[in-house]
Amino acid sequence: MEMPDIEAGTVVTDSDSSRRPQDNTATSIPNSGNLEGSSHRATKTTRFKDEDDGVVEITLDIQRDSVSIQDVRPVDDSGSAHSGALVSPSSSRGGKLSSKLRQVTNGLKLTNPSKKVPPSPAAKTVRKRYDRSKSSAAVALKGLQFVTAKVGNDGWTAVEKRFNHLQVDGMLLRSRFGKCIGMEGSDEFAMQMFDSLARKRGMVKQVLTKEELKDFWEQLSDQGFDNRLQTFFDMVDKNADGRITSEEVKEIIALSASANKLSKIKERADEYTALIMEELDPNNLGYIELEDLEALLLQSPSEAVARSTTTHSSKLSKALSMKLAPSNDTSPLRRHWQEFLYFVEENWKRIWVMTLWISICIALFIWKFIQYRNRAVFHIMGYCVATAKGAAETLKFNMALVLLPVCRNTITWIRSKTKIGAVVPFNDNINFHKVIAAGVAVGVALHAGAHLTCDFPLLLHASDAKYEPMKPFFGDKRPPNYWWFVKGTAGWTGIVMVVLMSIAFVLAQPWFRRNKLKDTNPLKKMTGFNAFWFTHHLFAIVYALLIVHGTSLYLTKEWYKKSTWMYIAYPVFLYSCERIVRLFRSHDAVKIQKVAVYPGHVLALYMSKPTGFRYRSGQYIFINCRAVSPYEWHPFSITSAPGDNYLSVHIRTRGDWTSRLRTVFSEACRPPAEGESGLLRADLSRGITDSNARFPKLLIDGPYGAPAQDYREYDVLLLIGLGIGATPLISIVKDVLNHIQPGGSVGGAEPGGTGKAKKRQFMTKRAYFYWVTREEGSFEWFRGVMNEVAEKDKDQVIELHNHCSSVYQEGDARSALIVMLQELQHAKKGVDILSGTSVKTHFARPNWRSVFKRVAVNHENQRVGVFYCGEPVLVPQLRQLSADFTHKTNTKFEFHKENF
Repeated sequence: MEMPDIEAGTVVTDSDSSRRPQDNTATSIPNSGNLEGSSHRATKTTRFKDEDDGVVEITLDIQRDSVSIQDVRPVDDSGSAHSGALVSPSSSRGGKLSSKLRQVTNGLKLTNPSKKVPPSPAAKTVRKRYDRSKSSAAVALKGLQFVTAKVGNDGWTAVEKRFNHLQVDGMLLRSRFGKCIGMEGSDEFAMQMFDSLARKRGMVKQVLTKEELKDFWEQLSDQGFDNRLQTFFDMVDKNADGRITSEEVKEIIALSASANKLSKIKERADEYTALIMEELDPNNLGYIELEDLEALLLQSPSEAVARSTTTHSSKLSKALSMKLAPSNDTSPLRRHWQEFLYFVEENWKRIWVMTLWISICIALFIWKFIQYRNRAVFHIMGYCVATAKGAAETLKFNMALVLLPVCRNTITWIRSKTKIGAVVPFNDNINFHKVIAAGVAVGVALHAGAHLTCDFPLLLHASDAKYEPMKPFFGDKRPPNYWWFVKGTAGWTGIVMVVLMSIAFVLAQPWFRRNKLKDTNPLKKMTGFNAFWFTHHLFAIVYALLIVHGTSLYLTKEWYKKSTWMYIAYPVFLYSCERIVRLFRSHDAVKIQKVAVYPGHVLALYMSKPTGFRYRSGQYIFINCRAVSPYEWHPFSITSAPGDNYLSVHIRTRGDWTSRLRTVFSEACRPPAEGESGLLRADLSRGITDSNARFPKLLIDGPYGAPAQDYREYDVLLLIGLGIGATPLISIVKDVLNHIQPGGSVGGAEPGGTGKAKKRQFMTKRAYFYWVTREEGSFEWFRGVMNEVAEKDKDQVIELHNHCSSVYQEGDARSALIVMLQELQHAKKGVDILSGTSVKTHFARPNWRSVFKRVAVNHENQRVGVFYCGEPVLVPQLRQLSADFTHKTNTKFEFHKENF
């Protein structure tokens, strides 16, 4: 490797340094033979001539892939070195040579790493020594990427195209530089890059030509780590003096924090600046230099990351990768058949239930259709009346069935106390309710449409001879007009039911229920959850009218043939009992013990457990606050574990009701003291005082079953929460923690059962929890749980992974300094800079395929329960990965979801 281009003498060894003559050319220090293959230390000496014609002899200590300065001596005119005369860095000569020494050591970096040898004490007295080990080299290759998957890595062609679109008179404005190179959303960071690149080239203008932009782009897209490091250093070093001061470090911290939407780090920029300067400037020089920054960037990967990459052998990983390789089968028929088999295997419960329901509907329709096909009325009204009566029969069945999926207490009892859940998908009760509602809509359309537009007009226009058989049903005198049918009992009740059901169906659609209409839309005030809730309760009127309608039939006179009441009697009775149970069970208000209002608009409520209240982790309760709305009940997942002596929920503000609830409780909370995180608190566990007497009363109803409650049946848990969707999973994590601790109730009785209940073994032996959130303040929601798990989980049964998706992926230049801070903070204090816990936060979203692969490799021949809670956007990917890894590995993944 070539020596730097400075005034230098001849490189000599220890044995002949005093005999060789000096010259004025720089020579090379060989590293191919003596260094790479050598197993021992080598010492090399060289002499340099400075600007004042003084000569300095430098002795280098070379150990495999590391080079350090062992000795620096002044040399007199006779060529002999003064023994022990170490040049002080503060001396004039040492100061002039300091930059040259750095160039020497930079030039002596080895490209083929080998085993590291600890530096000698003498080397430590002169300067920090750093190397690029294998792990560090891997970090370097991935680090400080200015051009990433989200920043124009499609090449110069795409950048040029954007330039042509953004240019003004052939010039690109500085403010549009970030958008042009693909770095949208980080305009401030991009402009700082612009300034550093322009400063390096002596440019003072605020615009770029296409040629200048291409020059900038080529530097940013350079894949050499040294070049990327220099670019980043120049960006921080605003005065281009080769040194980064504490003020410049503070500015880049604030800039990186803003680019990654990390307001807390920006607020603590002074603290983190001191942390970096303490690490990189131990001598309090007031600045750091390029190699100091490189040493920080090339630190070893964190223990958590290292552990995650070494939990399985490379052979097993390779075998798994081969199993998951795409099939070479190009036959579309065979491929579609395989996909069909996968679909059936995953959805067989849903398939047989839907098949049974559709079969019953078809059978009822055909049965009633054939009955009227053989009656005299068919000769007048034809297929219209047969269709109307067939649809009416399915309508009666579906109006009875639609109530059963919303009998929450009944479903919770069945799934908890029986084995029916093995063949019935109780987790899809609400979806089945919606499907039946669609069947009701089809039945109403066929029944009302056939009557109003077809058979009634046919009867009015029938001849006297054809009308003769109809006299026992419609009277001796033919109905005079269409209004005669409408004003009759069967007519007006039917029309009113159609109107009420139409209103309820429309306002139950997600677009209206979630109030997604624009603010300018006049219908916006008529939509939302309140509109959905009240109009859905109009079905009480609909069922009353349905019974009246079913007893006022024109073509059926025998009471025992009027079967509407027979269909709906039992479901209505069961649903009425459900509502009565809810009313009495939620009559007494729970006692509020603690309240916390977290950043990110989350309200945490800690309540006393009502007498006899038992639940499983993963279940949910309904909450009513009469101070907000006397009629509204809203469901929330329980975040406390069954073993806790309190009941807790975490409520994210997402609508009018939750906003008002948060406001009511916030007003009574103690405001944060100076220096606190902004968390509002109120601890009421010591009893009612004047400060908390203003708290509104809460009523709860539950618990009710949810998909996550079946977690105990699996050997391994893969828990994935998106944002506030982590709430039911937090309860599971706490319950698993309680069971793995000494004295845990492994194999204890089922929650909600009696002492005589059959004991059920706790099967879970390992849990992986992945929490993805966009806001850094979200980590405060469950900080206590994270710390508790980290402290008590001695056997590493629960593996926690926090991901902040607002931070750019590790390796991106915009997050490079955040990664450095995280490593330093965790190494010094054992606390993560984002979560405030010992659990290190990962940046960007997880690679879900890698997550599934790792779980499959570590848990062969085991059942993995995948429980997801959050927005529906991630459901298709997780479901597909569960199917892929189930069929292509010997680990079985079973996917369960719960959407908010």
